[in-house]
Amino acid sequence: MSADKPRILLFYTGGTIGMVRGAGGELKPFNFEHLLEQVPELSQLNCEIETTSFEHPVDSSVMKPSHWVEMADIIEKSYDDFDGFVILHGSDTMAYTSSALSFILENLAKPVILTGSQLPIGMLRSDARENIITAMEIATARTEEGKPMVPEVAVYFEYVLHRGNRVYKYSSQSFDAFDSPNHPILAESGVDLHIFKDKICKGADAPMKVHRNLETNISVLHFYPGIERDIIEHTLLRGNRKGVILHTFGAGNAPMDPWLDEAIRQAIANGTVVVNVTQCKAGGVDQWKYAAGAHLARLGVISAGDMTLEAAITKTMVLLGEGWTAAEFRVKFESSLCGERSN
Repeated sequence: MSADKPRILLFYTGGTIGMVRGAGGELKPFNFEHLLEQVPELSQLNCEIETTSFEHPVDSSVMKPSHWVEMADIIEKSYDDFDGFVILHGSDTMAYTSSALSFILENLAKPVILTGSQLPIGMLRSDARENIITAMEIATARTEEGKPMVPEVAVYFEYVLHRGNRVYKYSSQSFDAFDSPNHPILAESGVDLHIFKDKICKGADAPMKVHRNLETNISVLHFYPGIERDIIEHTLLRGNRKGVILHTFGAGNAPMDPWLDEAIRQAIANGTVVVNVTQCKAGGVDQWKYAAGAHLARLGVISAGDMTLEAAITKTMVLLGEGWTAAEFRVKFESSLCGERSN
């Protein structure tokens, strides 16, 4: 690595940001070897930039855990050669990818900044250029001691940097498409770039470890008034699910039908981990606050606290993929591994 200029690897996975107008007016991916032609301002940054791309870029709506592992592999292979990484990604599932990478890349000590856009880079009013430029600037930011200022997985969109495992997409129309109501923002861009050092995870001292074995045999059970018994029992008891996430009301509340409790009890006895995540975007699960939540706690349902659904799903995949026992899973899930939940 250069002693003077940080080296940043910028890679494209797919999505709206990497589109330009073709001769017939259609949108198509552009060649990322010519990125500087689209964003010449990047040459003004005090860093060395290399670009790469998925061999077959994908729309983020078809993103799979195998793609998360592919991103992690790229980062691991390049980790010693670069000071930071910027991932260009479609916005629809960006919160899932940023959450997943935060758990897959254990002991991360360098910036991994995801960004994208609501309009293609080839369009006149696109938000792509600002998002790329500032994401790159954040990835290059260093402390007085020369260490990365943001040594964690984060999402930059429309002037704001969010922790990657605290964010969710709330709008398909606004440029500021993301929010993280349960955690303060990490940085804000205006005339100046303000990075809030006290809100950022400390970079790890241990070597980075990549978790590649993700368990995808999990389900999300979204509660709503009138949900049928057979839907609940099918989700909990069929398919030998390794994990089921209950997407509950308010502070982690669910119906109190005896047959529901019995289905949960049987699922846990069968070795399925059952997790409780609130449908609310702000606040979290407090299973002992109401009787409608306490019955879940008594059955052994694990609280996700103030985690997002995206973080709960991806954390469950990673922990189950590591083969932990149910007791070990509970301890790790109820702990903050990389800032994904409040203690």
